[in-house]
Amino acid sequence: MCAVSFIGSFIAASLGLGGGLLVMATMASLLPPTVLIPLHGIVQLGSNAGRAFIMRSEILTHVVPAFMLGTIIGALIGGRVVVSLPTQVLQIVLGGFVLYATWGPKLRASEPGKKTFFGVGLVGAFVTMFVGATGPLVAPFAAAASDKRQAVVATHATLMTIQHGFKIIAFGFLGFAFGPYIPLLVGLLVCGFIGTYAGKHMLNFMPEHIFRIGLKTVITVLALRLLYSGVFG
Repeated sequence: MCAVSFIGSFIAASLGLGGGLLVMATMASLLPPTVLIPLHGIVQLGSNAGRAFIMRSEILTHVVPAFMLGTIIGALIGGRVVVSLPTQVLQIVLGGFVLYATWGPKLRASEPGKKTFFGVGLVGAFVTMFVGATGPLVAPFAAAASDKRQAVVATHATLMTIQHGFKIIAFGFLGFAFGPYIPLLVGLLVCGFIGTYAGKHMLNFMPEHIFRIGLKTVITVLALRLLYSGVFG
């Protein structure tokens, strides 16, 4: 999982999206869903916070307050629902989401304002309590807010840092015990930051089209395995 955390952060820093799905799909094959979502949130918090810090000068700060307000409301609502879902239902939802985010039609957005980012924060925070990696839901709006790739990646990382941060707080209030997983989380976070740093500096040296094919293949196999466990487990 530490190796996947490095690779996932490397992918996210290089391509702006996709690393969280890989990390979530891999962790889902090793951890039960009730543990997966909060732990994955911490890993993604570290990965996105590192990326946002490294690229902090490119962040579109004017969209952050509205998104944060929506995220707080969405996390409160989602936190009340997620604890009541059976493990198999969560596995099926996770597997289906991964497949759709990987192969489904991409969301489109145009000239999003503060109201739009409030709505995206609310919906994204609610959904992330169930499926974890909601980067594909937020990314189209971050992309539409700027034509500069660096600003898109930095802003998306900032918004996802906020979302995962409040998700972790929500799970803490719900009584999830993070203590037993601290050694694993330290390893995942350290490897994730190293992956972020490496991805930012090695972007121009990577054959992106080959990398994307490999990424989709791995994610698809893991998502299908998750669906199988949910349906037949």
